Amino acid sequence: MWFTLASTALETAIGLAMALILCESFSGRGLVRAAMLVPWAMPTVVTSKMFAWLFDGEHGIVNFVLSHAGLTDHNVNWYGSPDTAMATIIIADVWKTTPFMALLLLAGLQTVPKSLTEAARMDGAKSWTIFWYIRLPLLMPTLLIAGLFRALDAFRIFDLVYVLTGGGPADSTETLSTLSYKVLFSTLQFGYGSAVSTAMFITEGLIALGFCICLVRQIRRVG
Repeated sequence: MWFTLASTALETAIGLAMALILCESFSGRGLVRAAMLVPWAMPTVVTSKMFAWLFDGEHGIVNFVLSHAGLTDHNVNWYGSPDTAMATIIIADVWKTTPFMALLLLAGLQTVPKSLTEAARMDGAKSWTIFWYIRLPLLMPTLLIAGLFRALDAFRIFDLVYVLTGGGPADSTETLSTLSYKVLFSTLQFGYGSAVSTAMFITEGLIALGFCICLVRQIRRVG
């Protein structure tokens, strides 16, 4: 649940900022939009290995940059310590999946009538006022749908965690997907593993139900 909440919130916030930038007209916008999708298009296993090298406790470039910037006086064992392993996975997931959120929100922003924003500018409204009172209310249904997709995907995450940490250290990054895999195929406890999988399915159903209730209320309010 902590991973789902943190990754979904960060990806939504950063993705919204990226969508707002890419919605504006500037030179090379098409190239930037295409380049934005590269992290999302990369296989998750490749992303996991890349971040394993970046955050390596001995020779990782992150420790190199931090030590030369004077921010740390020793190497940090990022995904080998229970204190930092979850944060490392969240950073990797945010880097990979934020473009997906930005793409969905960009599509939603492009449905906002330009006449509304132009009229607001003519009346002297600032950019923040236009965003808060015009763009954001009209974007809320798209925001909820994107959040629903991302939350469900984050809750059942397996490959990134399995490749990067394997659920460790000390089960600090264990998810229901990795737990059910270990129980089913490592310890061969088929009953327990099936129960974990069923609990994960029911929880995802409850998450989807919560988002759908909020979505219906928002659509009725806008309508």
